[in-house]
Amino acid sequence: MRYRDRQGREYSVTTGQDKLLAKAYESYFGRSLLQIASLPAVSKLSRAVLGGRLSAGFVKQFADDNGIDLFDYEQRHFESFNDFFTRKIKPGRRYFQPDERTLVSPSDGKVSAYEISGGLTFVIKNSVYSIDSLLRDKKLAAKYAGGYALVIRLSVDDYHRYIYPVSGVKSHDRTVKGFLNTVNPVANRYVEVYKENSRTYCMIRTEHLGDLIQMEVGALMVGRISNLTPGKARVRQGEEKGMFEFGGSTIVLLTEKDKAVLDGDLLRNTREGFETKVRQGEHLAAAR
Repeated sequence: MRYRDRQGREYSVTTGQDKLLAKAYESYFGRSLLQIASLPAVSKLSRAVLGGRLSAGFVKQFADDNGIDLFDYEQRHFESFNDFFTRKIKPGRRYFQPDERTLVSPSDGKVSAYEISGGLTFVIKNSVYSIDSLLRDKKLAAKYAGGYALVIRLSVDDYHRYIYPVSGVKSHDRTVKGFLNTVNPVANRYVEVYKENSRTYCMIRTEHLGDLIQMEVGALMVGRISNLTPGKARVRQGEEKGMFEFGGSTIVLLTEKDKAVLDGDLLRNTREGFETKVRQGEHLAAAR
């Protein structure tokens, strides 16, 4: 994987998981196993195992292997691996300056930014995605022609709680049921991940940035997206929205045409084949 941070420094990282998934997708047998693993029932079984007390024994080794500094998080005893995975960060360890004219990152992750064409499509790794296929709502999808799609990919070392990136009035959550494919970039060569995976989204009506879509996408081993307020509500920028359980996952943000000016590095890095590493609360865009 190729990343750039916000200072423009470049990183090329290939983990053991990256190598394993690449090898699996190259073979028919491997793809068949991954197809079975993507079934929600498998994720449900995994969640039961990772929610058990015995799984707490894996926490320290997992944190060490993935470079997770537990100093950043609330100090407490973890009852299970999933209890550790959904841990809360200490106050002040993610900072942002509240500003209702800005869009901030709802989570830690690696960002890719795409312009949404007049035909309501954008391209990820040679796979064409339509906003209609993501939302399953043609009328709503039409609002986002000419806007932007921000895809924020979380990996296992990221903080898996997420916030509202803007203030406004959110709609009721909508859920689209599907599979739970890995969101590792290698999968996009073989599977149209964001069309197929289970996902939940809402629209947030804002004063300065138009009507924003925030979508949480489940992934391999992430069978549960837990949002704290699934109904209609007034929300504020920086307020915790919810969390993913174990595994990698993704958040997608959609902006309307002429409502937001994206930070230039996000679009530039995407065009040049890099994801941009961000932390929760970092600036992504400003109102036009």
